[in-house]
Amino acid sequence: MLPTRPATRLPIARPPALASTLAAVLCALAVPLHAQTLPPPQNVVTLSASATVEVPQDWLRVVFSTTREGSDAAAVQSQLQQALEAALAEARRSAKPGALEVQTGNFSLYPRYAPPAPRGTNGGAPGGITGWQGSAEMIVEGRDAPAIAALAGRIRTLTIARTGFLLSREAREKREGEVEAEAIARFRARADAVARQFGFSGWTLREVQVVGSEPPQYQPQPQMRMSAAMASADQALPVEAGKATVSANVIGSVQLVK
Repeated sequence: MLPTRPATRLPIARPPALASTLAAVLCALAVPLHAQTLPPPQNVVTLSASATVEVPQDWLRVVFSTTREGSDAAAVQSQLQQALEAALAEARRSAKPGALEVQTGNFSLYPRYAPPAPRGTNGGAPGGITGWQGSAEMIVEGRDAPAIAALAGRIRTLTIARTGFLLSREAREKREGEVEAEAIARFRARADAVARQFGFSGWTLREVQVVGSEPPQYQPQPQMRMSAAMASADQALPVEAGKATVSANVIGSVQLVK
């Protein structure tokens, strides 16, 4: 009989003791680091300052429009196109980039319905299409207000729907830098004064935010529609520019220094 040998046991793979120890130490240290909170800041003051300037409005916008209606949709659309094309042809003769610019506005065509039928006859359902109505717009805008006003008197196929002055982007951007510089200077002067009043020798800036004023939305002024008799007299549109406001706000906090 052959002699028997004891069964060989393979070693079980275990993580090194050193790696386990380091992992445990890192886990223990991670909790205090994340839970640690900074002490509240001391001698910190929040301040704000602003500056505003009024600037003459330099951009005029005039919206011309017309409406047509009839029983045939194609005929109404054709009438609107003819009126718009005639007005565009007149405006393009005076167009200059930046001074007098021309573009088309809304162009719409929609059906008109008969009143709903009585409930007893057709369950109150709406009536059928009785006709079509549409409208077209042309927009003229720019810095040359006298030229735009004169053009308004020469447009025959469209009437003035609304007008309005506003501040051009170039004029606003030009003054924004000046207003922001003034607001920052006021913020620094106020920080100096507050530091002295609290008995400190100076201050250091912690955080700051400079916010400029958003350009106001175009708010057209309604105008009375010019009659055919007025239009035939080549009368220029009376216009008068107002003023726009450009402002800047500086908001921040400073650390007072002994």
